[in-house]
Amino acid sequence: MSHPARAALAALLVGLLMLAGAPMPASAQQEQAQTRPAGKPRSPTKSAASKGGQSDTPQPSQIGISTPAKFAYLLDATTNTVLLSKDADQPMLPSSMAKLMTMYLVFEELKAGKLKLDTRFRVSERARSMGGSRMFVELGSEISVEDLIKGVVVQSGNDACVVLAEGIAGTEEAFAARMTKRARELGMTGSVFKNSSGWPEEGMVVTARDLAILARHTVEDFPDYYRYYAMTEFTWNNIRQQNRNTLLGMTPGADGLKTGHTEEAGYGLTASAIRDGRRLILVVNGLPDMRTRTAETARLIEWGFREFSTKVAFRPGEPVTMADVWLGEADKVPLVAKRAVAATVPVGKEAGVRVRVEYTGPVHAPVRRGDPIGKAIVEAAPGAQPVEIPLYAGADVTRMGPVGRAISVLRHYLFGWIS
Repeated sequence: MSHPARAALAALLVGLLMLAGAPMPASAQQEQAQTRPAGKPRSPTKSAASKGGQSDTPQPSQIGISTPAKFAYLLDATTNTVLLSKDADQPMLPSSMAKLMTMYLVFEELKAGKLKLDTRFRVSERARSMGGSRMFVELGSEISVEDLIKGVVVQSGNDACVVLAEGIAGTEEAFAARMTKRARELGMTGSVFKNSSGWPEEGMVVTARDLAILARHTVEDFPDYYRYYAMTEFTWNNIRQQNRNTLLGMTPGADGLKTGHTEEAGYGLTASAIRDGRRLILVVNGLPDMRTRTAETARLIEWGFREFSTKVAFRPGEPVTMADVWLGEADKVPLVAKRAVAATVPVGKEAGVRVRVEYTGPVHAPVRRGDPIGKAIVEAAPGAQPVEIPLYAGADVTRMGPVGRAISVLRHYLFGWIS
């Protein structure tokens, strides 16, 4: 075909494409699908990861070092890497660690503006008569939400839990149903709550993995309220009580969360510690006594920080690659992640971390900041399960006007034929 004939045919195609809104030909979409390297990983930074889901990789019943805990789960929350797992998906009794779910719902109410810290709830007979660990509330008194939070977190008050549950949902039973429903929405598939305090009740179970999921969400979803978990003591009714989480002030970086104990469940702890921007979350349960709980949780956290390191390739919001754009005012758009593109590996294995990017392109304009575009695939070591991190458009790209689209389409078809 002669060049004038090609040009005439191209002009005809341009007109048709413009009438149809200039969609990219399917063949071009297929040809542009690509896998791109993200460049050499950078040295670790002190930037904490943004919120992200846990890996879907099935975990065996036991990985990592041995522990006398009946149930154990250690997670590097920066990369959602499991460092230790022992029967982490088996049902167990939560005891007072169930209070983490109560606090999550309270914090949600505060964040949504449905409650204020100075909102006051009245103490019922049911709340006042609770046994076990208590805040020592008085019947008929009115207590602020902030004081009740401290009573739950520091003093592990079963009575304070009931006051909050009744104040928010009307009855503790209704509140417990909300706890289970919200747990499912957070991905806690193995947990059922029957009351707000963790008081032994038939049918109430959690898993170590679920408690780690809940702890991570608490840290990431409520930075303004998570600070209460670091309180070491609280006085109410002239009764001063110490936080039962003895890691606070003893283990560097420890800043939460909640202990638990019943005769049947043994001693447990859901703990978190952060050092140099790297956060570990630990759940143990079924230990024989308080002293063992303190020693074992400190040992496991130290092991996690000592034996593993986090290699950060790209910080949250930092461009991972540039994606081609079809018929946009800009030819490319940056792709960014909402959390760190990173991997947690044994110390000394950092050089093995590799990152690649996959997306189908060119991306069709218009593009809005935050649109999901592709994924970064982090490979920590040969044979290891890669971690996929969603990538989003880091900028807006408007669509070309009619003239610009016509020129771009013409250039595409002419260059395609000539080549």
